[in-house]
Amino acid sequence: MSTKAYYKREEIGTGKPGFSKTRSIIEAPFYGNNVIKINTLRQAYELAKNSPGTVVTDMPVYRGEEFGLDPDARVLLFNDGAITGRYAPARRIAGKPGVDCAALDKIVMDAVYDTRWKQLYHAEVFIGLDPEFMVKAHLLIPQGEENLLYNWMLNFQYQSDTYVRMYQSSRPVGGGQEPDIYLFSDPQWAGAPGQEAVCDPKCLCYFNTESNCAAILGMRYFGEHKKGTLTLAWAIANRNGYASCHGGQKEYTLSDGSKFTAAVFGLSGSGKSTLTHAKHDGKYPAIKVLHDDAFIINTDTCASIALEPTYFDKTADYPVNSPDNRYLVTAQNCSATLDAEGKVVLVTEDIRNGNGRAIKSKLWSPNRVDKIDSPVNAIFWIMKDPTIPPIVHLKGASLAAVMGATLATKRSSAERLKPGVDPDALVVEPYANPFRTYPLANDYEKFKKLVAERGVACYILNTGDFMGKKIRKEDTLGILEAVAEGRAQFQPWGPFEDIGLMEWDGFVPNLQDPAYVAQLKARMRDRLQYVQSLSDVEGGFNALPLDAAEAIRKVVDEANTL
Repeated sequence: MSTKAYYKREEIGTGKPGFSKTRSIIEAPFYGNNVIKINTLRQAYELAKNSPGTVVTDMPVYRGEEFGLDPDARVLLFNDGAITGRYAPARRIAGKPGVDCAALDKIVMDAVYDTRWKQLYHAEVFIGLDPEFMVKAHLLIPQGEENLLYNWMLNFQYQSDTYVRMYQSSRPVGGGQEPDIYLFSDPQWAGAPGQEAVCDPKCLCYFNTESNCAAILGMRYFGEHKKGTLTLAWAIANRNGYASCHGGQKEYTLSDGSKFTAAVFGLSGSGKSTLTHAKHDGKYPAIKVLHDDAFIINTDTCASIALEPTYFDKTADYPVNSPDNRYLVTAQNCSATLDAEGKVVLVTEDIRNGNGRAIKSKLWSPNRVDKIDSPVNAIFWIMKDPTIPPIVHLKGASLAAVMGATLATKRSSAERLKPGVDPDALVVEPYANPFRTYPLANDYEKFKKLVAERGVACYILNTGDFMGKKIRKEDTLGILEAVAEGRAQFQPWGPFEDIGLMEWDGFVPNLQDPAYVAQLKARMRDRLQYVQSLSDVEGGFNALPLDAAEAIRKVVDEANTL
């Protein structure tokens, strides 16, 4: 088995793998006499369909019998209320400076106790879709939250006969010492007295990633459960020699038969899904898609593995009659209406609220694969920084890795922000992954290794605007094609020794423009200051090695010669 579920009695006890205090609190209720085990997607579908408030549409699930549903299954809609995005301030990570685990453990103890009056559901899934990397995850959630249960089992790999056999023959992760993932969730929880001293007063996402467990309390949005589960899986991958990736990956087969594998990293709304699924008007003999949100890269072989079978996609760009909606399985935070035939259909395009979402089946991408064995050739950091041209090439492993660590972009509508936070401000989100629970240096060293030792090329893509001019999707796709086909020509960019520029019509930076140069200098200084600040923030938990700051400082010094 890939992760450990069963223990000899001599393996159980204080200080032994899988037996932290937090995990002992979270795991015990899974075995309570008020727990019902949900073994199949069909069970989960029936529960969700009959859950109060569910809208059973007249939109059929396309070929649902191929992934565990009955042929007459329908797309289910469930709305969460006013909260339609993730809430990062609720996250607390054991081991980080300032995190009061003793107080948080007591909060979870009481939350578990309160569920004794509720019927609970226990589901299991696999994360990782290849025998090289598969881990098992468990979710415990109360009655009334059947749609969250169903969506969770859809988003990850339910235990079909095929995947159970694959899991049984898969390689043990961490030498057989990594325990299964356990998530305890109670979206109905409303907080505890005095809680505001250690976390948000009404909700909590509490992770102990060393022992692969988490508690998600007072949070209804499915994205919290999806990303909370991935948080733990990415941490396991990180400990075991993989680069954990929040992005998309595809493999091009070129006209001469050669392969080009590209990985794009960006937050929700950056364009990573669009770029990953683009078919390029059929100009290539074949394109394989790994995933558009979650995968891992083996830093020794450069092979890549998808973590999820389905897609949790925005519905904003897909009107109800869009052909892509054929592949919907569930929808969240959308509306519904009657069509001309009196059938209940979705109302998408974010009319009800921002960040309407849906789970699309694996069939949405007919060229989908679960593993790409050919080594990744190029990494693209997607940024929405108006001083960066549509594409630049980064030379040197330290600069490539630190630019990913200082990935600058705009906030996504998938996030729920605290009052007063400017949603339009440019922010740094290292490697476009706000779900990291381990020191940032771990990711830095892994991406640096890919460039330095494995010869992976590294670029920045700007998918926002460049000095007031919008960069269109067609521009970015044309740039990707040029790089994949080896047509991209990069020349030195002004004084920057380690940054190459490919001039793209209409987006050539003017280094004689004082206003542009001033902004460019400022943004590079922002990156340097950010890296330097990491030594002090949170007790240096995310401090980067000295070469990271030196690589950025060199760029700043070169910019100051303009």
